[in-house]
Amino acid sequence: MASPVQQHPQSGGGKRKGKAQYLQAKRVRRCEGGGGPRQLEPGLKGILITCNMNERKCVEEAYILLNEYGDDLYGPEKFIDKDQQPSGSECGDDDLEAALKKEVGDIKASTEMRLRRFQSMESGANNVVFIRTLGIEPEKLVHHILQDMYKTKKKKTRAILRMLPISGTCKAFLEDMKKYAETFLEPWFKAPNKGTFQIVYKARNNSHVNREEVIKELAGIVGSLNSENKVDLTNPQYTVVVEIIKAVCCLSVVKDYVLFRKYNLQEVVKSAKDPPQLNSKQTAQAGNGKEAKLETSDRSNQNDPAEEKNNQKVVPKSSEELGQTKPISEVSMANEGGAKPELASQITEASESSENDLS
Repeated sequence: MASPVQQHPQSGGGKRKGKAQYLQAKRVRRCEGGGGPRQLEPGLKGILITCNMNERKCVEEAYILLNEYGDDLYGPEKFIDKDQQPSGSECGDDDLEAALKKEVGDIKASTEMRLRRFQSMESGANNVVFIRTLGIEPEKLVHHILQDMYKTKKKKTRAILRMLPISGTCKAFLEDMKKYAETFLEPWFKAPNKGTFQIVYKARNNSHVNREEVIKELAGIVGSLNSENKVDLTNPQYTVVVEIIKAVCCLSVVKDYVLFRKYNLQEVVKSAKDPPQLNSKQTAQAGNGKEAKLETSDRSNQNDPAEEKNNQKVVPKSSEELGQTKPISEVSMANEGGAKPELASQITEASESSENDLS
């Protein structure tokens, strides 16, 4: 009588164990079939896409849109033909070493055939899709898409909201981000290159990274690369995009961020006559005769035009001191004491306003 009782928990445990092994094996086969990792991780390039509660439809639209414009910029996608794979005819079949080399070559060739130009991956956040790119410049491709949609005003997507190019990913820890950004930001901001900039920040499923610290450190790095780099929150030449998802930080530097409505595909196709979408606070202000500025104003604070002008006058002074560590720390300390917002605080306001956008 004791044997059936002992077998019952074992059989129950066996079922749970078998289920866990099945799920793990399924993930392994999925990764092998896709020719690479299927989750967002450091060391990748791609495109971060937000959607409106329909990720499957978002992925379908993304593939159609990216392949259409990718073929336009880079030509049709090429695949390796099996007939072009290296053969071992030079060596005899009896030669074991040659046979092994041939088998390894065939495996590599078949793996390369599975590597597509665009590959959907799990981002780690709801309503967010990451498309890994191979042999593609994400900034160039996304800018080309938005530029064409801005000119033609032709709506091509329903589920996709924003489409942000990601030029590099690293671990989402402050020291890792600082080390990575020192090299990553050089092509745009290291002397003799220079330009006006802003920093927009968004974190998802992450609570251990401090927004103000990240913005201050990145602004300091931009200033150290060239002291002539200046902050411009109205119409910057470059926008440094910081997207953090779980333990991965995604970075990119984009152009025409304001012109292309924060890279929102739904907004960029609207004509100038179309009224922008307002939240409850902005609707109340619009009713009072105040102009709601979606792209540059902070939605949480709603500064008056006079205050915005004063803030813009202060920016060049602080931006010239970007290369010095001490003035930046003094600015942040003064801001805590209630002084006028300067470099770090103004960039923080811009990032907070972008976080309230459709994302």
